[in-house]
Amino acid sequence: MRVNKKYSCLPAEEKGIHIINIRAIEDIGYDQHESTLLNSLSKNPDADCKYGLYFRDGKRKVDYILVYHYKKSSAGKTLARRAQQNDSSIRSTKQDQPLPGKGVQLEMGEGEPHMDYHEDDKRFRREEYEGNLVEAGLELERDEDTKIHGIGFVKIHAPWNVLCREAEFLKLKMPTKKMYQINQTHGLLKKINSVIQKITEPIQPKVAEHKPQTVKRLSYPFSREKQHLFDLSDKDSFFDSKTRSTIVYEILKRTTCTKAKYSMGITSLLANGVYSAAYPLHDGDYEGENVEPNDRKLLCEEWASYGVFYKYQPIDLVRKYFGEKIGLYFAWLGVYTQMLIPASIVGIIVFLYGCATVDENIPSMEMCDQRNNITMCPLCDRTCSYWKMSSACATARASHLFDNPATVFFSVFMALWAATFMEHWKRKQMRLNYRWDLTGFEEEEDHPRAEYEAKVLEKSLRKEHKHKETDKEKLTWKDRFPAYLTNFVGIIFMVGLTFAIVFGVIIYRISTAAALAISSTPSGRSSVRVTVTATAVIINLVVIIILDEVYGCIARWLTQIEVPKTDKNFEERLIFKAFLLKFVNAYTPIFYVAFFKGRFVGRPGDYVYIFHSFRMEECAPGGCLMELCIQLSIIMLGKQLIQNNLFEIGIPKMKKFIRYLKLKRRRSLDHEEHMKKKQRYEVDYNLEPFAGLTPEYMEMIIQFGFVTLFVASFPLAPLFALLNNIIEIRLDAKKFVTELRRPVAVRAKDIGIWYNILRGIGKLAVIINAFVISFTSDFIPRLVYLYMYSENGTMHGFVNHTLSSFNVSDFQAGTAPNDPLDLGYEVQICRYKDYREPPWSENKYDISKDFWAVLAARLAFVIVFQNLVMFMSDFVDWIIPDIPKDISQQIHKEKVLMVEVFMREEQGKLHMLETWKDKDKRKGENCNNHSPRLSRSHSGSLSSCHSYPLDV
Repeated sequence: MRVNKKYSCLPAEEKGIHIINIRAIEDIGYDQHESTLLNSLSKNPDADCKYGLYFRDGKRKVDYILVYHYKKSSAGKTLARRAQQNDSSIRSTKQDQPLPGKGVQLEMGEGEPHMDYHEDDKRFRREEYEGNLVEAGLELERDEDTKIHGIGFVKIHAPWNVLCREAEFLKLKMPTKKMYQINQTHGLLKKINSVIQKITEPIQPKVAEHKPQTVKRLSYPFSREKQHLFDLSDKDSFFDSKTRSTIVYEILKRTTCTKAKYSMGITSLLANGVYSAAYPLHDGDYEGENVEPNDRKLLCEEWASYGVFYKYQPIDLVRKYFGEKIGLYFAWLGVYTQMLIPASIVGIIVFLYGCATVDENIPSMEMCDQRNNITMCPLCDRTCSYWKMSSACATARASHLFDNPATVFFSVFMALWAATFMEHWKRKQMRLNYRWDLTGFEEEEDHPRAEYEAKVLEKSLRKEHKHKETDKEKLTWKDRFPAYLTNFVGIIFMVGLTFAIVFGVIIYRISTAAALAISSTPSGRSSVRVTVTATAVIINLVVIIILDEVYGCIARWLTQIEVPKTDKNFEERLIFKAFLLKFVNAYTPIFYVAFFKGRFVGRPGDYVYIFHSFRMEECAPGGCLMELCIQLSIIMLGKQLIQNNLFEIGIPKMKKFIRYLKLKRRRSLDHEEHMKKKQRYEVDYNLEPFAGLTPEYMEMIIQFGFVTLFVASFPLAPLFALLNNIIEIRLDAKKFVTELRRPVAVRAKDIGIWYNILRGIGKLAVIINAFVISFTSDFIPRLVYLYMYSENGTMHGFVNHTLSSFNVSDFQAGTAPNDPLDLGYEVQICRYKDYREPPWSENKYDISKDFWAVLAARLAFVIVFQNLVMFMSDFVDWIIPDIPKDISQQIHKEKVLMVEVFMREEQGKLHMLETWKDKDKRKGENCNNHSPRLSRSHSGSLSSCHSYPLDV
């Protein structure tokens, strides 16, 4: 019986029983008498292989899974039925029909329909690819007899020699036998640390990896020549499941199958539908009775549970299970959430200060004093009438909660907070790099993406068609120019669309305000501003949430048509486009309220109009800061509640339910098969594929912008961000542990481009907060009045100072109120907020010198504030070292210890060499002193004495 060795997945001999791979059986033709081979495998294969975690022999661990769709032929179904009849407990591992040249084919039945060309082509590529994987040293086992109809699984195992070879190629740092003591603090610091450990002990996760370590194993890049240096006492656990899957994935990426000069790796095969999925397995179940202890179950209990929201994250265990890249994301999120605690406390204090001093605020008291009898000019033409300033009392008092001297201090504090956060994260990142043995790690260039290879192939084929000699082709800027042009036009169009929507909301606000002002009821007139503001913000929120999803898809499409070479390039370009579009989408309405609303209104008698009928919006008497606060709070809270939480919970649940319904419809199994426990790879296949960390980072970066950019107008933003992040950490953790397939572990030493984006937002926040305090709030006008115009050094008279007068006889024709006696008396002079000359002046309604004094003070404040805060931030950056002192000492100590290890090894070799030389010399002397006649008669004797073998 001939066995096709290329596709043999099981060992040739096991416990004295000859086991032949099912593929080999198909190559020679299946006979019912040969089913006894299947009976020899195992009486309970599912239990032996721990329900899919191991091969059928129960010894070789499944490191990776490839999934493909197939169409069962009638002969295949008959084969499966025969196998089940022979032994009902055996799960058949029947493979595809072999291709020509790959062994003897199974005879086709007379009535059996032939497979179509596309299925044949996919099957051919799978055959060749899996054969190449076997040649690369991997061991494969196929399973098509699953509960999911039409889905086949290829289980992959990497043996020890392959793991060692690839670990050396990838320069993986592995623990050696050498252990050393970690430097401990002494004296007062040691006592303080012990007190802190006792206090924080209840909030520490109950995981072995999270306990403080006093000793650490010396790590060194793995080398097969120096295996004696490493602790190989337990080879099964030397390479953990995360490392094994990473090694297999590297082999899958570089292994190709060639057909018509088309080189295809696993990414190309997935993109072309040859395989439908590829993923490593989870360690086991995380819930249920009699579940064996595993890292996934431990993560679910100590990390992915809302009941442990108050505990620290077991970051080392997260890294061990998901890899460094995902571990760094959750570590960064944890540091950011911790840093929000002091920011939230200071924000609450600032808000409480505003609440405590609201009754002592003289400007708001003057606005609320009905004895002042200040009559204000109409807010719109014809339909709006004159109104009393005291009617805006509530708005003025509420504005003081966020527009007070403490907000200036809070803006400075948050700028320094952002700089401190960035420095704290850099230090934390260095600690993690040391703990995770990433010091000295440099990312190498990744394999080209499938789309890039296809484009290069298309280009080379075009040149070959033109009978040109082709070297190794690559895409140039000329090839990508149409894509670049499309990207530029597309981004400009999307930004223009955002501006157009904001402009449409402005038109809605103006028209709705005019329509509501026609209401004859006094209550309707008094609530016009609140109603318009609230409804407009809700419209903005809905539009932002919808456009966020649209812009995410458009950014991905624009990046795909650029055809970046590697996954890293693709990710960086996608992040840049998505961040740009989502930043503009989220912050454009807020920028409008902060810096444009009320700036281009004009004055009574000479207003600025849109479409010759709608007047530009004005700020409330208390300023636009209160409206900015409302806009910011609703958009921030709405995005966090709806988009970040409900979408993250609801959409995966809905997708999982739809997948479940589809699979239920496709199943054609009997009751006994349905009740059988699923294999691990079948359960994981039903989970949601991992889509990358870009959406997770993006929502946090946008939130970071809400916390820092406009914090002068909303001191409670850090508090709401903190509450959201406490839920977000556990929500993301639960999603990674229970809802997603296990991602491939990726090594990374930092968070990449996101750090530069955070630094940019921190710098931009200083400038924006300077302009918000200077131009949006009344902080500078109050200071100017207090030190230049106040007669008694108090704020009495400030409100009157900021209002200009207008003679109602100067209204343009058709713009005066329809009911001038609405207040019960005839109005001659009305007031409006601006710095202009009165109507009795020679240059009536011209800008007054007070305006220029305030403007000069505002610009001076922006310059001073920006440079002072930037200097303080850079000082914080300079004074805090990027690498903690103890970590730099430990890294230096590791280098010294590694040199000592190699020096001892060299000395041992030299000593052994000298020992052998001495032995050889003594043996030679013994030969010279032995029987001279024998030496003379046997001339070869002496030389034979000196030919003692030397083996070091």
